[in-house]
Amino acid sequence: MNNKENRILIGQIDYSNVWPVFHHFRPENLSRKVSMVTEVPSILNRSMLEGSLDLSPISSFAYGLGHENFVLLPNLSVSARSAVNSILLFSKEPLEYVINGRIALTNTSATSINLLKIIIEKAYGGRPTYWNSEPDLTSMMQESDAALLIGDHAIRASWEDHGYIVTDLGEVWKRWTGYGMTFAVWTVQRTFAEQNAELLGEIIDAFTLSKQQSLNDLQPLINRSVEEIGGTPAYWRHYFSNLCYDFLDEQQAGLALYFKYAYEMGLLKTEVPLNIWSDNKLTRVKE
Repeated sequence: MNNKENRILIGQIDYSNVWPVFHHFRPENLSRKVSMVTEVPSILNRSMLEGSLDLSPISSFAYGLGHENFVLLPNLSVSARSAVNSILLFSKEPLEYVINGRIALTNTSATSINLLKIIIEKAYGGRPTYWNSEPDLTSMMQESDAALLIGDHAIRASWEDHGYIVTDLGEVWKRWTGYGMTFAVWTVQRTFAEQNAELLGEIIDAFTLSKQQSLNDLQPLINRSVEEIGGTPAYWRHYFSNLCYDFLDEQQAGLALYFKYAYEMGLLKTEVPLNIWSDNKLTRVKE
């Protein structure tokens, strides 16, 4: 499927929020040769949609775009039950005063961009002007009333003394809908899943074990975060403890509502079922 060697390609998001699922993942222990491709979400999203990756965590919205060709891996996600601490809107005034203003969007994740659009337009009735930007808060805010940052860019910006109001989109979504938000899901090409069920089971088990080991002992992740990104151990312990890496009924319900709103707003062309791989077969979650 991928190249002359038919090597299996697995994507890896280059953000700290997925580290718990990858930290103890050892592709060399799988029964077949696997290569890891580390990129930002937007590139992994595009690679999965183009079919050049076999399996990857991708933005939830990207699953919505390509759901006919994708299957979700069970009980793996990057979700937040409320505040996520890394999907942040920086603004000069409170959110309700910028909903018709000019908003700079990070160019790194479709899920967060469309979550912001759903919140502003559906929850607040706003009609802002959006523009796309590199994730640099200073330059974004030179021409904007607000700016959206995600991942490690958002985390670093949240530590700065810039005087902006910081709005956590996970917290707003929870307050508005009563659900947590799922920002990324682990997705496999449907044809790969059907042709490699046994290997896929190995991969799922390895990711699940890595997740459990990480959550049982966060210290290695905390140490790595402080070293590579900055901040304090207390910040990172709170950050990782606040995230949810499951994809159970609560997360599925929140994501289904997100897809419903995205479809109603015309952000998605079709309704999106949650197709989840279970016990070496495909099961569709009943809405």
